[in-house]
Amino acid sequence: MSEQVSGPVVLRDVRIFDGLSDRLRTGHVVTEATKIRTVGDGEPPAPAGPATVIDGRGMTLIPGLSDAHVHLILAGATQSELLLGGAGLGQLKGAAEARAMLMRGFTTVRDMAGDTGDLKRMIDAGALPGPRIYPSQAGLSQTAGHGDFGMVYDVPTALGGTATRAEQLGLMRVADGTAQVLAGVREQLRKGASQIKMMAGGGVASAYDHLDVLQYTAEELRAGVRAAADWGTYVAVHVYTGDGIRRAVEAGVHVIEHGHLAGEDDVRFMADHGVVLCLQPFAESDHHYPDPASAEKNRRVCEGVDRVFGWALEHGLRIAFGTDLMLDPAGSAKQSEMLVRMARLAGGPLAALRIATFGNAALFRRAGARDPYQIPTPADVAAYGDKPHLAHLGVIAEGAWADLLLVDGDPTADLAPLADPAANLKVIIKDGRVHKNTLP
Repeated sequence: MSEQVSGPVVLRDVRIFDGLSDRLRTGHVVTEATKIRTVGDGEPPAPAGPATVIDGRGMTLIPGLSDAHVHLILAGATQSELLLGGAGLGQLKGAAEARAMLMRGFTTVRDMAGDTGDLKRMIDAGALPGPRIYPSQAGLSQTAGHGDFGMVYDVPTALGGTATRAEQLGLMRVADGTAQVLAGVREQLRKGASQIKMMAGGGVASAYDHLDVLQYTAEELRAGVRAAADWGTYVAVHVYTGDGIRRAVEAGVHVIEHGHLAGEDDVRFMADHGVVLCLQPFAESDHHYPDPASAEKNRRVCEGVDRVFGWALEHGLRIAFGTDLMLDPAGSAKQSEMLVRMARLAGGPLAALRIATFGNAALFRRAGARDPYQIPTPADVAAYGDKPHLAHLGVIAEGAWADLLLVDGDPTADLAPLADPAANLKVIIKDGRVHKNTLP
């Protein structure tokens, strides 16, 4: 195995899934620096200089996978570690989890609550291995909302109390009223957030709120949407129920996280309003809650998975793939298993693979001016003409980021090989650097 090998890479004799087509193309791919230089048929031309040449032996080359709802710090650490450890422990655990996600083939993730701005910068600079990160920074919650992890007798910050541990670690920001919401959104943007996360309904892991609880008034949601729009980006909201979804969408939110308790009319409503639903293929065993109330909430959410996926497909609702695993580092490898589940839920392995590559990338582009990876540079335009407009992520195309996976198997026909990335991902390339190569 080789790791973090840089320089041009030539992949020959590969079957290419480009992220869009329903057919595999046999040929070659050549990278240069961080981008894909050529995608061609047959044998590649001889390299002009030193290069890494990989014989794919007919295996399948796919774009790097993406996960639109992760928590790097929360997935890498337990609750007791975050509560009792030093502030640096969560960051170190998050860095370890970032490397683990990359080695599972996830080359881009959207972090939906966590202080990951510095980790992103270290990874982007090549100092640490890990995926590209679209950071939300701290998730915004009202008092007693899904992001309020203070003790029940703590005085709320809005009433003069001190910040909770989750706020001290930059995981959450409790903000009540439009003035605090505006400040909270702007605080995350100042820290480098590419999009904003707000809690618009009850949650499973939170202690005080029932799943049916509506959180944030329409005025508060509109304030968050307006502050994000002023910076050229968007708000995504955590919410399960139809009532919460409708309030958020009517306030200008067009990205919903979860939605497992929505009714068919709510799904149709989202489709009619151009909403993207980041819907996780949960199984009840993905999370373990010793508290019976949270365990029951988890059961109810998981019951909605098949129902809402079915309605989403029927009504043409745009779906993004995310996993939302947290507080159980031993279980974070379920990320790969959850992707494989998508084949049954999303209309087959090819449809699921499209969602986890080009489909998620379309969601990431909603960050607009705050998107750190999608905007073509003048050098891109000079080198590739009008091709960068196709997308920089989630595709195998000239001018796209060189994020590539060589799979032993054909995931367009069967996602099962992706459930065991250690065995079946023979080559992992991210940003043009070979992070794994087990081929001779």
